[in-house]
Amino acid sequence: MIKKIDINSDEFQTTFELTKQFTDKVCEEYGFVYNPEDDVNESIQMGLTRNKLIYDKRYCPCFMVIGETQEEKDKEDNRLCPCTPALKKEIPSQGHCHCGIFCTKEYVDSLDNSTKEKEEVVHSKGFTKEECENILKKSQISASEVEALLEARELGFINFNLVDVREWMEWAGHRIKGTDFLVPTTSFYQSIEVLEDKKDIPVVVYCHSGSRSAYCQNIMLSAGFKTVCNLDYGIMTYQGELVSGE
Repeated sequence: MIKKIDINSDEFQTTFELTKQFTDKVCEEYGFVYNPEDDVNESIQMGLTRNKLIYDKRYCPCFMVIGETQEEKDKEDNRLCPCTPALKKEIPSQGHCHCGIFCTKEYVDSLDNSTKEKEEVVHSKGFTKEECENILKKSQISASEVEALLEARELGFINFNLVDVREWMEWAGHRIKGTDFLVPTTSFYQSIEVLEDKKDIPVVVYCHSGSRSAYCQNIMLSAGFKTVCNLDYGIMTYQGELVSGE
């Protein structure tokens, strides 16, 4: 059963405002600043809100929440925002947490949007059928490679299924054009049944940042899926066309 959360409901909007206050306090307490890209911050705040409503805790939205009972979740050491890996390792070493919402001032000051290197877009018209098939054999693929594969599929070079493993709320907000299935991590084992008879068809999975989808990738391979590729840094790096709505 896919859990649908109405982002326009009073419950969501109230929790969303409380979450924004929560992330404000995290920045104030630790001396962090927000990511200069507002859509990144809003996406993570919405994900934290979603998890608060589902689990009653603000688990990091970029990682799959493991465990059925609260005892099992605690045992698995799921990431609670602000998570220990971010505070102890990611932010000190990289200047930002895995999700990208919390940054050091030095990291933000170092960013120059006008000179950021843009990922080269590779179009499948320049790829042979064999080259496209080789991309689908890789474990981790880039956003530009996903664009190329989608174009190649339209041209009839290859066949694969593009699977979004985020939650329904995220999927409805925006998703990669050409996504074939929504298999949310909160109901993964039930939702994956839609692909039960398609295990021989290559699969590309994606989430927000590549972490939840990497976890789902391993589960699918263990379940007998022949080929599963992960969009390495998720939809947050995708420069191609997005669509929204149900």
